[in-house]
Amino acid sequence: MIIGAHAIIYSKDADADRAFLRDVLQLGSVDVGQGWLIFGLPPSEVAVHPSGNNDLQELYLMCDDVEAFIREMLAHDIPCSAVEDQGWGLLTSLTLPGGGKLGVYQPRHERPAPAPAPLAKKKPLRGSSKKAAKKAPKKPGKKTAKRSSTAKKKTTRTAAGGRKARAR
Repeated sequence: MIIGAHAIIYSKDADADRAFLRDVLQLGSVDVGQGWLIFGLPPSEVAVHPSGNNDLQELYLMCDDVEAFIREMLAHDIPCSAVEDQGWGLLTSLTLPGGGKLGVYQPRHERPAPAPAPLAKKKPLRGSSKKAAKKAPKKPGKKTAKRSSTAKKKTTRTAAGGRKARAR
């Protein structure tokens, strides 16, 4: 069902902010064309807060040591706000090269387990049935091992007392 999340940072200088994410935060990325980078993020979480407004979302990055993070940003001339103790975490914000603010915090709350990865679904070949897909021609040079239909499995005991299957 859900395979991930996609967050967007709007910027007056998108190229500078992309360079910051790539070069300073060292986030991996893929170029989806014409220099348009999509960045990978570490495991994430989402919370729902009560509000008088809908259609309001925020993005925060998380770190394991906010003071060390601030020192690293200052070494790259990236200004950060003073740390605020929010109880649930230590919060700062950095100013992106494009002028926008991005929240960063060191969580004190328990972290949820990552969502399980969805099972890969195999798509049938376009315009063919499942049976036809199974009978697709083999690639030249690829050999597949054939197993005799009369081959039987025999179980033996392992040193630990478990059972292990082996072909005869």
